[in-house]
Amino acid sequence: MSSLQEQLLKAGLTDAKAAKAVNKEKRKQAKANKGHATPAVDEIKHAARQAAKEKADRAKVMNAERDAKASQKAINAQIAQLIATHQESRATGDVSFNFTDGKKIKKLLVTPRQQARLISGLLKIVKHGDAYAVIPAPIADKIAQRDPNRVINCQSTAEPELTEEEKDWYKDFEIPDDLDW
Repeated sequence: MSSLQEQLLKAGLTDAKAAKAVNKEKRKQAKANKGHATPAVDEIKHAARQAAKEKADRAKVMNAERDAKASQKAINAQIAQLIATHQESRATGDVSFNFTDGKKIKKLLVTPRQQARLISGLLKIVKHGDAYAVIPAPIADKIAQRDPNRVINCQSTAEPELTEEEKDWYKDFEIPDDLDW
């Protein structure tokens, strides 16, 4: 069985030139339709792109978290090394030194020399896990750059402020001229 086009040519109702033109037009339309995807295919591609983008975003977040954990682990290792190499020995300490860690009052046994240096600010206390270490102030400053929550400053620089009532209460008393301080 021959096609309709061949039957029309045999019957003489059309010529070869017109048949060629129709075939050419059909090929152009088929090619044009082939280049343009159907809307369903576009939606599938869009969904695939969206899923890939979400996966990449999740990967970025996970990588950032992993890098932050690794960075914190490295900082903790650096702090531990600084404490281990510069820690003052408290083995012979017999003087009780009280300090505050947050809202808790803690006590360390130190030597009299270490106590004087802690009060003057030449030594500082550093929290290391559940324990405390006494280290020189420059090393404590290096640790504070990495993690300021670990360093406990025992040097008291603040003078207690008198309120207006307290200042007014003392105004009635005169200081004698012969008083030696």
